[in-house]
Amino acid sequence: MNDVERAVSCFMKGFNCSQSILSTYGTQFGLTREIALKIAAGFGGGMGRVGKTCGVVTGAFMVIGLKYGNIKATKIKEKERTYELIREFISKFKDRNGTVACKELLDCDISTPEGRNIAMEKKLFIDICPNLVKDSAEILEEII
Repeated sequence: MNDVERAVSCFMKGFNCSQSILSTYGTQFGLTREIALKIAAGFGGGMGRVGKTCGVVTGAFMVIGLKYGNIKATKIKEKERTYELIREFISKFKDRNGTVACKELLDCDISTPEGRNIAMEKKLFIDICPNLVKDSAEILEEII
């Protein structure tokens, strides 16, 4: 099983979208799987299930930061390289999916109980989200 498949499998086991990305790729850059799962726990469902930036996107941002991010304020080149790669990720993700916003990707407002019920009834988390995890992982592999 490759990392793209591992990320999708992690999601299908019940972890959120952001956890699926960070726990799969974060271990390559010093995070334990357990710490990665904890860090990413609040980013699912568009950051705390409010439908904003999709968790597969925020998870990828964290991985990019782990690889390229600066650890000293004076390291401007590293900071700029990280931002450049974040923009590249966003562009590629939008090319595939049209947006990075969870609410728009699902065409459903999961920040409300009614919206979550609709998402569950329509099986959006089963039919749409695994493909978003896959897209994020594939793009991330191109970048890192």
